[in-house]
Amino acid sequence: MRQAINPVDGVGIAYRVIGDGPPLVLAHGTALSSAIWRAFGYVKALRDEFQLILPDMRGHGRSDTPHDAASYAMDLVVGDIVAVLDDLGHDRAHYLGYSFGGRVGLSLAVTAPERLRTLTVGGGSARPQAGSFDKLFFPGCIDVLDHEGMTAFLDKWNAHRSWPLDAATRAAFDANDTRALVAYLRRSEDEPGVPDAALQALDVPTLLFVGSDDRPRLSDTKRLAELIPGSRLAVIPGFDHATTVAASLEVLAAVKPFLLENG
Repeated sequence: MRQAINPVDGVGIAYRVIGDGPPLVLAHGTALSSAIWRAFGYVKALRDEFQLILPDMRGHGRSDTPHDAASYAMDLVVGDIVAVLDDLGHDRAHYLGYSFGGRVGLSLAVTAPERLRTLTVGGGSARPQAGSFDKLFFPGCIDVLDHEGMTAFLDKWNAHRSWPLDAATRAAFDANDTRALVAYLRRSEDEPGVPDAALQALDVPTLLFVGSDDRPRLSDTKRLAELIPGSRLAVIPGFDHATTVAASLEVLAAVKPFLLENG
């Protein structure tokens, strides 16, 4: 893997580059890593048309994992993506982010729109994040992770789900630095989100997708579609927040034509 350094705080961001063509950043969700894009079939489907840039977000995967909550402020995470693009010498890139990666993409689009060719956000939200993880996982989830550990967190999350967690998701969560993940989750709870006015002024071709059973994020994504001028919305039937990103055939049926059209 390569590494880019955020010049603001010196955090190292590990990333892979696969394929050739216009650059496309793929940014994963909470407690996952860039490995999901290969596991779920995105790399195979997109590598012939795009240069895929696969970062591990700070606190995740092989990137640095600071244990202080302040290190996960959104402006720093946005700076990580810019640092990766700068490391590769790219002025602009397509961007596809899921969940956490989607929130980062929205913030990048309103603070540095000149760096983006297109923006694709899956299961994203621009709202303040206080209480969001209790809705995505289960009430009190951060305290459980902090005081009882990852196994207890996963068991309690599994008990709150309509169907069991798959083995790949469990393995991805288990691979995390728990202290770094707790720091990231606690800082995320303080994020104010992206103001409506900034979204209404956005001038980047935008595609939004969300699972039809993603109760925490379906309404948030529909609201984004109302606010962002000219944006497109794709609702993926039969999937929730944890499973939509794995539904690559359904997701790519909307994403790939959008990217090629705006290439």
